Amino acid sequence: MNKKQSITILGSTGSIGTSTLDVLARHPEQFSVYALTASSQVDLMLAQCAQFKPQIAVMVREDAGRLLADRVKAEGLPVEVRWGAQALDEVSCAPEVDAVMAAIVGAAGLSPCLAAARAGKRLLLANKEALVVGGEVFLSAVREGGATLLPIDSEHSAIFQSLPEDPTTWQRRVHKIILTASGGPFRGRDPSTLKDVTPEQACAHPNWVMGRKISVDSATMMNKALEVIEARYLFGMSPDQLEVVIHPQSVIHSMVQYKDNSVVAQLGTPDMRVPIAYGLSWPERMTSGASALDFHALAAMTFEAMDGHGHPQRFPGIQLAWETLNGAPGSCALLNAANEIAVEAFLNRQIRFDQIHVVNRATLDELSCPAPKDLQDLMTLDRQGREMARSIVLRLAA
Repeated sequence: MNKKQSITILGSTGSIGTSTLDVLARHPEQFSVYALTASSQVDLMLAQCAQFKPQIAVMVREDAGRLLADRVKAEGLPVEVRWGAQALDEVSCAPEVDAVMAAIVGAAGLSPCLAAARAGKRLLLANKEALVVGGEVFLSAVREGGATLLPIDSEHSAIFQSLPEDPTTWQRRVHKIILTASGGPFRGRDPSTLKDVTPEQACAHPNWVMGRKISVDSATMMNKALEVIEARYLFGMSPDQLEVVIHPQSVIHSMVQYKDNSVVAQLGTPDMRVPIAYGLSWPERMTSGASALDFHALAAMTFEAMDGHGHPQRFPGIQLAWETLNGAPGSCALLNAANEIAVEAFLNRQIRFDQIHVVNRATLDELSCPAPKDLQDLMTLDRQGREMARSIVLRLAA
């Protein structure tokens, strides 16, 4: 990278956003921040504006945007404040921007991701929903815009690092992709007790520091189901070339098995700054701030099959990945929408932990999925999935 890269961070106040800023702060000679965006965390956004001096700060909510604007003015910061969904799109495709870190959780991040893709940006994808919901619509925008799509999820970054540099050889050389999963906080728990799980317990991940929604997804293994779908689109593999293995230590982040049965894996400490730094510096490498892996202190690495030790009863949602990939076009978008509503309902104590899967399963059973052709079709599917899931939540909560 010869010139300083100008970055927009979508979701700067979340865990991925703050980790990205931590990496950027270590390399001020290589990066500048063009725009920061968030939903409603005004205090943290103000602190980020004071430290990184972005040209633009965007709040999704208007009330938060107006409050931030007042506080930015009071602090005398040279930052323009905007708000609303359209502003997210604008800072993602602005000509001044070289790269966009897409770290907004959920389907809300799809539109600005599409804007960045169509504008040919270097798109660092931490929002798996862009591919889970967007599918071929999103990939078409990447191709047509000439964007560079780089995965930031630790598993997909590990796969990307373990694949040949030339994507045209992947199908010829690769037998399958193996995603690792920690198993979350309930890997060893009796499935019959999952109905008693509290939001606080579900959000206490044993290895990773994550937001509440992603933590719950990890506890149900829906996070892994969404990652399987994302891997299908990112790497062009068929669903039967995708496998999940439980690896509780989270040292091996994922693997690629080649046709000669050799396996290439990426290892590292469970720190999201590693894949973030790789995405920012690709094809080079730079320091991330993460601790080095100490093989002398490393405990034994163990693996468990997804279909053993009661995992089908404990993690029924994982199979929905292959079901939707092999199902009608649009099924993945419905699954994502239902899951967002189900997790929200669980965190609000409207439904039990084990009923998250009930909501997802019932939503898929109730709705048909016409093939989406554009963003409007995707948003229609998303809305229908959410409406159906909400009605199912109400029935369960009654």
